[in-house]
Amino acid sequence: MSAQEFRHIVRILGSDSAGTLKVSYAISEIKGVSLSLANAILKKAGVNPDMRAGFLTEADIQKIEDIITDPAKYNLPAWLFNRRKDLETGKDLHLITADLVLRTKTDIDQAKEIRSWRGYRHAYGLKVRGQRTKTTGRAGKALGVKKKAVQAKPGAPAAEGGK
Repeated sequence: MSAQEFRHIVRILGSDSAGTLKVSYAISEIKGVSLSLANAILKKAGVNPDMRAGFLTEADIQKIEDIITDPAKYNLPAWLFNRRKDLETGKDLHLITADLVLRTKTDIDQAKEIRSWRGYRHAYGLKVRGQRTKTTGRAGKALGVKKKAVQAKPGAPAAEGGK
């Protein structure tokens, strides 16, 4: 633990994290950073992953932010990245925060535009990745057929039930 003051809220790359969390969990709260990537980042930055995020120094936070924004520069393995073999550049990229959301939306819109099977499923609000749909994923859709109550005719005898 350092001699500096404890901060209850730590801001890393525009994302607020609780200072009471361990550093690896605080970093993984950033959109696009998984726990395994967070641990690899901390190893490259030389920060103890068991330390609480509230005790991070400004230099540590700056080093962590620099590694998150360009992990390829620090020789992190490409299998940790979330955008391998990008269609536009052909490179392994790692996107975070709003860039990740925007690129995902763009990919879905492109799939819809070229009328691929994934695009069709997205367009019609169906499950995309091969899950079963017979019994699950019914929220927001009609759940069954409601039949009108059978009314007895005035001159017909009532149906007898049982003995």
